[in-house]
Amino acid sequence: MRLAAVCGSGLGSSFMVEMNIQTILKELSISGVDVQHYDVGSASPDLADVFFVGGDLADSTMHLGRVVVLNSIIDMDELREKVTAVVKEAGLM
Repeated sequence: MRLAAVCGSGLGSSFMVEMNIQTILKELSISGVDVQHYDVGSASPDLADVFFVGGDLADSTMHLGRVVVLNSIIDMDELREKVTAVVKEAGLM
């Protein structure tokens, strides 16, 4: 499974979300999931199975396929809930 975090420039916020997703996967004892970060202009549907984006980019990323919109990119509880739902749905836990 491949997960991606996407932000406007592909630098700060998407990298932070990527690291937080990796932390959550470790907490859940889930391995074998590739997590990357991209800017909205470079992201394409073939790069990941699920894309995590902030609410400000929801409309401009729907072409990517499965997009999980985060109300707050710094809310670890929200991210944990949404990552857990994705990996459960994928049968990884």
